Amino acid sequence: MLLREQNSGDLVEVIHEPDLLNPFVQQIQVQYQCGQDLADPEVCDKSALAFPSGETLPQCWLNGHYRTSP
Repeated sequence: MLLREQNSGDLVEVIHEPDLLNPFVQQIQVQYQCGQDLADPEVCDKSALAFPSGETLPQCWLNGHYRTSP
């Protein structure tokens, strides 16, 4: 799955998608998709990612207690 890193605007590919969907995992491995050569995988905070359209990730992917949080 491709997402956008909010600070730089670069596209990143999520290496292990189940970690993206798990709300109790705060950091995931991504691979930046800028340039001609593929970059080495890096660890990135999920809170720094968004969909390519700019829409933020759903709270159920970021916060395991989203139903009980005010």
